[in-house]
Amino acid sequence: MKLEGRVWKFGDHVDTDLIIPARFLNVSDEEELAKNCFVDVRPDFVEKVQAGDVIVAGKNFGCGSSREHAPWALKGAGIRVIIAKSFARIFYRNAFNIGLPLLESDQASDDLEEGDQVSVDLLTGKISNESKDQHFSAKPIPDFMMEIIQAGGLVNHLKNRK
Repeated sequence: MKLEGRVWKFGDHVDTDLIIPARFLNVSDEEELAKNCFVDVRPDFVEKVQAGDVIVAGKNFGCGSSREHAPWALKGAGIRVIIAKSFARIFYRNAFNIGLPLLESDQASDDLEEGDQVSVDLLTGKISNESKDQHFSAKPIPDFMMEIIQAGGLVNHLKNRK
């Protein structure tokens, strides 16, 4: 499963309140949540993000509350994969539960820059910076978690099981 998109770069400790502020949590629809994604720290994000774009961040991405609204907002905004040095444990589980893949790569997190065009192979963990002919690796997503991603999330995965 290969994904391609433009990089949006963030630093360490991006918490769920930065991704989607609490005042917008009165809905659970991905597209509605996406309208206010990063509104307090990157007000132009919603206007400029495109379907297929990629977030690249530092350590502890998604820290803070355990709400699923944060990965829903990112997925609704068109983000198809997040690459970071590490993820908050609950955000990691919530993202996979809704079908949003995450990859951990220190080198990619350090070297990729805002606006770079990347391709990501979720099956192998290979990350390619098409803008600068750089290549990185991440630990591939385990098969059972890829099944959840391919089904569009845990609920769909469970509905499809026999």
